[in-house]
Amino acid sequence: MDEAQKFELESLVEELESYRGRHTELITVLIPAGATLTQTTKQLEDEKGTATNIKSSGTRKNVINALERAVRKLKEIGRTPENGLALFSGNVTMADGRESLEVWAIEPPKKLKIKIYRCDQTFVLEPLKDMLETDEVYGLLIIERNEATIGLLDGKHIKKLQNMTSGIPGKTRAGGQSAQRFARIRESAAKEFFKRVAEAMKKHFWDNKKLKGILVGGPIPTKDEFLEQGQLVTALKDKVIAVRDIGGTGMHGLQELVERCQDILAEQEITKQRLILDLFFEKLAKEPNKVSYGEAEVEDRLNRGAVEKLIISKSLSREKVKMLENLAKASSTEIHIVTNETAEGVQFDNLGGVAGILRFEIHD
Repeated sequence: MDEAQKFELESLVEELESYRGRHTELITVLIPAGATLTQTTKQLEDEKGTATNIKSSGTRKNVINALERAVRKLKEIGRTPENGLALFSGNVTMADGRESLEVWAIEPPKKLKIKIYRCDQTFVLEPLKDMLETDEVYGLLIIERNEATIGLLDGKHIKKLQNMTSGIPGKTRAGGQSAQRFARIRESAAKEFFKRVAEAMKKHFWDNKKLKGILVGGPIPTKDEFLEQGQLVTALKDKVIAVRDIGGTGMHGLQELVERCQDILAEQEITKQRLILDLFFEKLAKEPNKVSYGEAEVEDRLNRGAVEKLIISKSLSREKVKMLENLAKASSTEIHIVTNETAEGVQFDNLGGVAGILRFEIHD
């Protein structure tokens, strides 16, 4: 799925997840690719008869109304879309506090492989959430003498999983300790720290079937000593695909490690985001008439068919993103959705969170 489809699905899942029925009266219908709507429509008609036995008059009314809306929607659609159909119907409480009978029907961006009918207090969203999961993730490790940070790169998102301290004594010796004895204490503490880090990495990464590789960063020689001393299990050590000189741990260190590994991560979402934002900021500095930013200006350029690449921050409202996407599709404009989880993303948000790289210069 492309970035626009992913954002739209994320927004829908987030919205549907916010709704909760007063009782078990929210309807979820998932129809797999290749199935016909006729059988599902008949099943929902039969469920209306079953719903007449519900004791609570309010719940009975809401369930029957939701089923009727679902049946009408299926008849409107007529045939199962290529990827299947996800339909949600029910009496939900809106943001302003009023209740409203709503129905949503979407063709998911990937093929549905599961058939579900469920009447519950919440909508069944796990199959759609599974579609949003990144196919490949990367383990991250920053290790210094006194501290280590373990993280995960999942698409455009960098997650800090664990921060650890070593307890290794500083280089200044306590009074009365010989140099050799103090060196042995430090060496023993370092080995114990490396062992704890290796165990933590195994805990976080061992069962992750999507793990494509591990990126390791830190100062010379600590990171190299950690990899050479054999504490990391072979299966994970073999996953180490990049080692970089990095100063600093924590979230900042993880971000720097990912940035230093752009060559390895060339096809990953976070690298593509950095490249498109770098291109925008470079043109803004050198060719300001070949870019636009701010909602009003970008909308104007889209209406003129002048935008080659549209960049939108996920921090914008779903409605605004949808409007800009529709304008972009009308003029065959590339759409790039970015997050504010990188330094470039934050800088972009500060400019308004929407920009265009233009096909031609516009002088107003």
